[in-house]
Amino acid sequence: MLTKMLAFIGATAGGAIGWWAGERIGFMTAFMLSMLGTGLGIYAGMRVARHYEI
Repeated sequence: MLTKMLAFIGATAGGAIGWWAGERIGFMTAFMLSMLGTGLGIYAGMRVARHYEI
């Protein structure tokens, strides 16, 4: 359960950071970087959960 929550938090944070970084260039760039950030956030959240064996 906590693994999924950490993945969700990572996805939210990664997506927000990606959107913030891409919005200066344009809407589609913001969208693409947001999707990339979401994926990386999920990966990071799952990795943290596995590291601490939650």
